[in-house]
Amino acid sequence: MTVQARIQTLKERRAKLENLLAEEDKRPAPDSDTMVRLKREKLALREECDRLQKQDAASPGMSA
Repeated sequence: MTVQARIQTLKERRAKLENLLAEEDKRPAPDSDTMVRLKREKLALREECDRLQKQDAASPGMSA
């Protein structure tokens, strides 16, 4: 898997987590543990995506 494909996959997973967060938040009594877990997962994906983008930018010609 190329770096760009991995970044795209991470972005798609983040979007799904965002939807899950929105759905949970709409509930009459959102589960705070679930909200925290989803937010942490989303943050981890963002950090991984940022790391890969920096890595990809630092190595020109290496990504395809």
